[in-house]
Amino acid sequence: MTEGWLVWKLALLLYVFAAGAVAINLFLLGLLLQSIGLSAISPVTAVLAALPLGIPAAWAAGRWVRRLLDEAA
Repeated sequence: MTEGWLVWKLALLLYVFAAGAVAINLFLLGLLLQSIGLSAISPVTAVLAALPLGIPAAWAAGRWVRRLLDEAA
């Protein structure tokens, strides 16, 4: 077992930030899709869609931070 923070603990800590980033990106994507004639995504829809999509984003962020911590050691 590695010393320090485990990836799943980092992912759990970073989930709120990752899900928030996903929600913002989904909302802005919805605004961009208006330019080709599709309807916009509401902020509530973007947040609800970001709840499950935030899990892989948080896992990726946790792996990235773990790698940075390993490089710094």
